[in-house]
Amino acid sequence: MEKEILKQIIRDFHKNRLPLSKPRTLKIPLNTRKIVTISGVRRSGKTFVLFETIKKLLSLNVPQERILYVNFEDERLQIKRESLDAVVQAYRELYPDFNLNKCYFFFDEIQNIDGWEKFIRRIYDTVTKNIFITGSNSKLLSREIATSLRGRTITYEVFPLSFREYLEFNKVDIDLYHTPTIAKIVNLFEKFLFEGGFPELTTFKDSTLKNKVLQNYIDVMLYRDIVERFNIKNSSILKYFLKRIFENITSPLSIHKIYNEIKSQGYKIGKNYLYEYLEYLEEAYFFILTRKYTSSILKQELTEKKAYAIDNGFLNAFTFKFSHDWGKLLENMVFLELIKQGKKVFFYKNKHECDFIVMEGNRKKIVQVCLSIQDRDTYQREINGIIEVAELLGMKSACIVTFSEENIVKKKGLTIDIIPAFKFVLT
Repeated sequence: MEKEILKQIIRDFHKNRLPLSKPRTLKIPLNTRKIVTISGVRRSGKTFVLFETIKKLLSLNVPQERILYVNFEDERLQIKRESLDAVVQAYRELYPDFNLNKCYFFFDEIQNIDGWEKFIRRIYDTVTKNIFITGSNSKLLSREIATSLRGRTITYEVFPLSFREYLEFNKVDIDLYHTPTIAKIVNLFEKFLFEGGFPELTTFKDSTLKNKVLQNYIDVMLYRDIVERFNIKNSSILKYFLKRIFENITSPLSIHKIYNEIKSQGYKIGKNYLYEYLEYLEEAYFFILTRKYTSSILKQELTEKKAYAIDNGFLNAFTFKFSHDWGKLLENMVFLELIKQGKKVFFYKNKHECDFIVMEGNRKKIVQVCLSIQDRDTYQREINGIIEVAELLGMKSACIVTFSEENIVKKKGLTIDIIPAFKFVLT
């Protein structure tokens, strides 16, 4: 019966046209002879990245029947590890004359099935080298997965839309010298700052509906990806824990402090459980942890951490606190834009603080984020952090990202660009 359902799913895909999709900046290569792994938060567009890749194959005259696509979250499927091979068997029985070595296998959200790695490794070794997989769990990119697949993988991460993609989805051409276009960009930037970049949200106009959709995303991620998967007994503590992490973004994360808060409210839970919850939430892509900058890689692993939400929309959907905290929203958004560009980001904290030390290869960049530097004390605080980091790293330039202010200042041999955030993320 299971095999018959699989045959139906496979044939439905071959007989139906692919859904419309908008191209993303990320392009997936073909014919790498590697297992292409695509990971990212739910609803970030991983499936549509797969569809764009399939369309590329079709444009190269690969028949659609030579493409096997299975979404393992299809409610018709109840596949367990021991029956994964039924997928290949069903495809073989439908197309007995095909040389499967020349076919392309796309497996969507496969991480839900325990033991999927052995199945993928076996078909890679014995059936086809053209394998593409997606999953909503950052462990797909982890060292243990890479080890279990023994160097056979090449990995990519899909995030919610960058601001550049968000403008493209809203049909706005980027022209930073055309006054009417700049006005449109600034207007959309403010929406992006509050609503985030999940692709589906660009199709809705009503902000209440957008908020409900985001809350639904959060519930699915919490209950399906964490509570059900890890058999969490007290989901209310998990939800409160996530809320406190979100409320403390941009500040060093203190599990001990949150533990004491939970305890003071009469809940009984071991601190070790909170560390496990932190790991589960990070794996499900609720947030990204960044570490304090140090020249020692070992010390980086042991230093303080900060959490940044995977999307600004989550912050506003999960807690009303952020509707007035533009500064934290701006810092979270700038962090995400840097990560989406493939850069490594650390924070600096010593006598003074600096929001980001950005690394790309051997190049470093100092970035402070501040809603406004009109206040004299605020301005001096941001400058002091920059000067301390610049002296440590021997650098002569830095930037302060603001909401709308723009200038260039010279201080102690440093050139500091003060730049509006919308320009910073688009240039």
